[in-house]
Amino acid sequence: MTNATTTASNIAWDDTVLPFQLDRSDIRGRVARLDGVLDQVLSQHDYPPAVEALVAEMALLTALIGQTVKLRWKLSLQVRGDGPARLIATDYYGPTDDGEPARIRAYASYDKERIDPTGDPFQQIGKGYFAILIDQGQGTTPYQGITPIAGGSLAACAEAYFAQSEQLPTAFQLTFGKASVPGGAETWRAGGIMMQAMPKASPSVSGNDEAADDGLTNAANLLDDDESENWTRATMLMQTAEEMELIGPSVQPTDLLVRLFHEEEPRVFDPQPVTFGCSCSPEKVRQSLSIYSAKDIEHMTTDEGIVTADCQFCGAHYEFQPNTLGFEATEGPDVKT
Repeated sequence: MTNATTTASNIAWDDTVLPFQLDRSDIRGRVARLDGVLDQVLSQHDYPPAVEALVAEMALLTALIGQTVKLRWKLSLQVRGDGPARLIATDYYGPTDDGEPARIRAYASYDKERIDPTGDPFQQIGKGYFAILIDQGQGTTPYQGITPIAGGSLAACAEAYFAQSEQLPTAFQLTFGKASVPGGAETWRAGGIMMQAMPKASPSVSGNDEAADDGLTNAANLLDDDESENWTRATMLMQTAEEMELIGPSVQPTDLLVRLFHEEEPRVFDPQPVTFGCSCSPEKVRQSLSIYSAKDIEHMTTDEGIVTADCQFCGAHYEFQPNTLGFEATEGPDVKT
């Protein structure tokens, strides 16, 4: 995983995830490019560069992973650590109808005084965990999987998660950074590839039980000799993808797949557009405050006589009359947004 700064014009396939399959190797994958989505995510906040980089990587991972899950509602990624970058949280909302875009949002919490402006972004997470939550909506039980922070990037954490929790060999090649046109403002861009061995290729752990240095299962533990050869060949080809091929103006994802994997018989499927989107609403804020008494609501009331709430993801600002909130509300909703 590397960061990149490049000069780029508008690029076809921006804010799109393209699924593909390598028929020769029994490997499936995704190519993603984020442009406006990532810029909207980051423009909601004034993050320091190290935190911006973590949010950019997490948003790209979310786009790639979210598209692999048959979602009726939401997939969430979360990283929590004891370092100055305390929390990176992202949500991916599956399309509500065929042809509609998926929606992504992201948020970070950090200790401004402890952030090292020259330090490696990933090291500022410290010790903690990487988690994936899948929520299929009302009437279902959410699924959550957790793995310790490991490796040298959020992508490495995701690879460890899939090997440990899902028994699926997984690999990423990611690039992200700021780009600009001559005379224009800098904007964030990201591009990446995700690959996974097909489920039939990894039904159980192989006889190779040598663990990685951090004690976690990795791809080598999950494949037999023939499968391992296919996986090694494909991941080596993926790693030859250059930064400009992933986010530059001249190579479309379909052409990139042919460049990288022409001998692996790549096959593409319908692309999935993604957009920035948030699920916050006045009703959800009211619901979250419904557990509080009138006395609790009074403590939340400002000198102006209102209760305010701001969405951490999109920055939406809500104002409420205090007597319309909590389980002791005396009047109906009166919302100003």
